[in-house]
Amino acid sequence: MTLSTDSSSRGAARIFSGLLEARTGQILSESRAWRMETALKPVMRANGVADMDELATRLLGNRDPRLEEEVVNALLNNESSFFRDLQIFDMINRHILPSFAERRERVLRIWSAGCSTGQEVYSLAIQLRNDAARWRGWRIEILATDISTAAIDQARSGIFSQMDVQRGLAVGDLIKWFEPAGDNWRASPELRRMIDFRTDNLFEPKAPSGDYDLLLCRNVLLYFTPERRQEVFRLMTRHSHDRSVLLLGAGETVIGHSDDFIPHPEFRGGYGRRPEAAHNSEGIRRAV
Repeated sequence: MTLSTDSSSRGAARIFSGLLEARTGQILSESRAWRMETALKPVMRANGVADMDELATRLLGNRDPRLEEEVVNALLNNESSFFRDLQIFDMINRHILPSFAERRERVLRIWSAGCSTGQEVYSLAIQLRNDAARWRGWRIEILATDISTAAIDQARSGIFSQMDVQRGLAVGDLIKWFEPAGDNWRASPELRRMIDFRTDNLFEPKAPSGDYDLLLCRNVLLYFTPERRQEVFRLMTRHSHDRSVLLLGAGETVIGHSDDFIPHPEFRGGYGRRPEAAHNSEGIRRAV
């Protein structure tokens, strides 16, 4: 199949937007659509493609999973930074995590859904290691998932540019938990071992298992339709328990999308599960 003779860049953009939605569930907003050509230029150069129309023709005329994945990875918004929204990480460190520390079962489980290139979970790992005395003898499991293979590959490598580490990472934490890697910095083996990075799709999830104490799905729901958001919240319900805390991005809310979560009575900006919420993984408190 080839594009018709009256195809335009606008038509090509619709093809790319449709591919992104089909593969990830994300809707390409106007604020992201304007930069589509810029985002796709590295893909076009790498594949010897002259412009967006030719790239669209290649996608339609020859089902190439590798090229489709490159296009999707390029269009995904992998914006992230260390300790993004510092007040949230302060609340996690001072209040949310300590609320789990007194219980008898010494297992702490965290899931970051839509983890991008990993700065969020590395920030959590740093907090936990800086408070090592509190968590001595605990099994800490951190699952970090994202649909972007490129983002997960970078996150798993633990390598960040000088610009990356200057965005939110304290100098003391940089020196303590990172080592020089040429012109870049690499997270220490100790931090990298704490995190299980997986490529996963929130609408066809395979990675999460059992219940999680802290669930982060920040700045992810913005790109989904209301119906897709409801699906995500149903997934979060299945993998939470009565004391779990769910954290969303500043512009995101459960209101109008889920009856299973309500504003948390203790942690401002967080959400807790209604005690009566349907729980499809009843009896599964921990992954085995």
